[in-house]
Amino acid sequence: MDSHSYSHRRKEAPPTDTELRVLVVGSSGPSQFSLTNSILGREEFSKDVNSIVQSRKNLGDLAGTRVAVVNGPNLYGKNLSHTKMKTEMKRCKCLSAPGPHALLMAFDLDQISPNDVKTPKLMVKRFGENALSHTMVLLAYEGDADMQTLENRVSTDWHIRELIEQCGGRYHIFNKNWRDRSRDKELLQKIDRMLASVGGRHYTSRSYAQAEESVRKEERKLLKKRATETEEAWRELEKQYRGEALRWQVDSYNSSVGGEIRAKAEMDNAWLRTSLAVGAGLGMATGAAMGMAMGAVAGAGGMTLGGALGGLMGGAAGGTAQVAIEHLEDRVGPHATNFNTVFINRFFRPPRS
Repeated sequence: MDSHSYSHRRKEAPPTDTELRVLVVGSSGPSQFSLTNSILGREEFSKDVNSIVQSRKNLGDLAGTRVAVVNGPNLYGKNLSHTKMKTEMKRCKCLSAPGPHALLMAFDLDQISPNDVKTPKLMVKRFGENALSHTMVLLAYEGDADMQTLENRVSTDWHIRELIEQCGGRYHIFNKNWRDRSRDKELLQKIDRMLASVGGRHYTSRSYAQAEESVRKEERKLLKKRATETEEAWRELEKQYRGEALRWQVDSYNSSVGGEIRAKAEMDNAWLRTSLAVGAGLGMATGAAMGMAMGAVAGAGGMTLGGALGGLMGGAAGGTAQVAIEHLEDRVGPHATNFNTVFINRFFRPPRS
């Protein structure tokens, strides 16, 4: 049995994917990172982490369910430029593509303020007009506080109630101590109920469809580059194994290669690479035009110099213009993508809906 016949036979097997994709979002401070530690049951972020400059994904287990937790910059983060923030928002979408099953918005119960009531509107601005249908408020506490006391505070503080009501009344209280996993099952049940209320489907939007399409295109490019290496590996396995043992070994190899390539494609793809270029291009074109117009007063030489200077200054401002364009993307529903390569269909199974 050769490698090609094997891949053809495996195409007939039904795809399976039990990974729960969770996008953790913070307004400011360390709350989202405390939540990620709590979900994963390990210290992925140290206590002094208040922000990150690049979106990232970590895998773990929540009450027996495999989970992928994605973190991006805080929504009110001030340590990133406008263009960098836009790029990292795109990256966290690529990392959670084709869309998260849950968006968890984290706050610290001891530091939550009336200003945080505005956060859901920013969620809509960043992730699309229907994002709140998949959003839950997560409230962090520290120490051995009585749960009933915490629940009473939630029910009596008007700004906490208003915040939760904007997210369909969904919330969960969690301990900052990641070693305390006593409420993991309850959180998973709440996520399942939220998913059931939206028909069991993960969240999607036009920008998420763009993210998934770009990631898959990048996967195809990377797979093509490794095609010779992969076929050689298959042939080596065929020399060592037969029957079900061969099937298991090839499946294991395919999964390993597929996971590695998917991870690379999520972190770096055309959609991300063009983000900065498009923003800079818009600014340079606009700036050059304005500079030439102003330089016209000084004649031909002034137009040339004004255009050059205007282009340089406009490039820096281009990210702002691109942000405005991107906000229009999530107002239109996603379009379907067709993906019929046998090799990739085998390696990259459709994610859990």
